[in-house]
Amino acid sequence: MNQKLSPLIELQKLDLRIMEISEIRRKIPERLQIAEAPLREVTQLLNDTKTAVDAAIKERRAHEKDLEIHEAQTEKMKSHAASLKTNKEYQAHLFELELANKKRGDFEEKILLAMDKIDQLQKTTKELQEQHNVLEKVFLQEKQGLDTQDKELAAELAQLETRFREASARVERTLLDRYNQVKAARKDQPLAAILGGTCAGCRLQIPPQLIAQVKRSDDLHICPYCRRILYWEGEPATASSSALSEAKKADMEVGESV
Repeated sequence: MNQKLSPLIELQKLDLRIMEISEIRRKIPERLQIAEAPLREVTQLLNDTKTAVDAAIKERRAHEKDLEIHEAQTEKMKSHAASLKTNKEYQAHLFELELANKKRGDFEEKILLAMDKIDQLQKTTKELQEQHNVLEKVFLQEKQGLDTQDKELAAELAQLETRFREASARVERTLLDRYNQVKAARKDQPLAAILGGTCAGCRLQIPPQLIAQVKRSDDLHICPYCRRILYWEGEPATASSSALSEAKKADMEVGESV
């Protein structure tokens, strides 16, 4: 590994974990909203149903009041029966009583319908209340878990930020400035290892000559595609290994000529 970049590689590890934690914490309110969504939905339905129950009760009471007034009017009408003098008046009176009885039946039917409606709505209210209690318990458990996670992540983040500042102080100023420039430009990791001949950042093939330079040199080398700072994680190339390679190449050439 490039010894010059080792402090930056360690710095980037801290940096990536800091970014990871910050992103997780940023999404916690969204996760809380998602977890609360079923509870909010049932709460709204429960409130709407309770409102509908109150409205149905008022409707029933209004019909009962109308029936009460109608009964009073009917009783008053009946009290006039003794004052009727002719058969025609009596027949008219009977007709009015028949209409009154029919109207009374209409009021009673409306009251019964209102009572049935109230019963159904109260049954629905009970079911929704049970759902609400279950969902509220689930949500509170989820919220407690997210709150605990957020506190743990906040504590880890504070430690990492302290370690990051300390690690930054140990990096050469020019290297740190270059690191921050690439980080600001890319909005992610400024360094990328060479893995299998490709840049681990952009996954594109690195020219062999550049790979050799990264292996053998302590200078900074940039990926020609994503502009990240490249580093080699394997064993650095040595002079002896290079000489051995050249010797093998020469032997092969001699063999071919013979």
